[in-house]
Amino acid sequence: MLFEEAIAEMRGAAVQKRAVTDLRVLNEAYDYERPSSFSRGMRIDLNGLVILLISGTASIDESGETVNVGDFRAQCQRMLYNMTGLIESEGATWHDVVRTTFYLRDIDRDYRAFNEERTAFYRSQGLDPLPASTGIQAKLCRPDLLVEGEAIVMFRRPDAPRAGSNGTH
Repeated sequence: MLFEEAIAEMRGAAVQKRAVTDLRVLNEAYDYERPSSFSRGMRIDLNGLVILLISGTASIDESGETVNVGDFRAQCQRMLYNMTGLIESEGATWHDVVRTTFYLRDIDRDYRAFNEERTAFYRSQGLDPLPASTGIQAKLCRPDLLVEGEAIVMFRRPDAPRAGSNGTH
C-alpha cells in the first residue's frame, strides 16, 4: 500500500483510542501510592491501522516496585519483558515495532551491555528489519532505575479491509 492510499483510506474515518495495559506484568502508574498521571500505552485505531504508543517502561513489577536494583542487564531483561507484555496484550508482536527509544541513566558505563542485551533479545525475536531506535542518557524517574524503553508499534487489525480490496478478503 502506498502512503497516499493509506492516508486516503483513513480520511474521514473515526479515530478510536484507548489505554493499553497488562496487569500480569506491571501495574498502572496511577495506582501508585503517589500516583503518576499517564497510561502504560495508548492504542489508536485509524480505520483498521492500529498504532500502539508504549510509554516509558522500566524494570517495574506487577506491584509497581523496582526490581533488579543495581543489576543493569536484569533491568534490561525485565524492561523488555514488560514491553512485550504490553505489545502482546494488543495482539501485536515485536515484528510490528517500528521505533524504539531507550533511556540509560549512564550511557558511557552501560551502553555496551545495553546493546548486547538488546541485540540478543532482537535475535531471539527473529527481527529483520530491526526497529528504528535512539539511545539517550537521561535521569530517570526513580534513582534505582538504570534503563527505560518506549516503542511505537504499527499493524493492521486482522478484520480490517485492505486498500483496493472492496472490503473482501
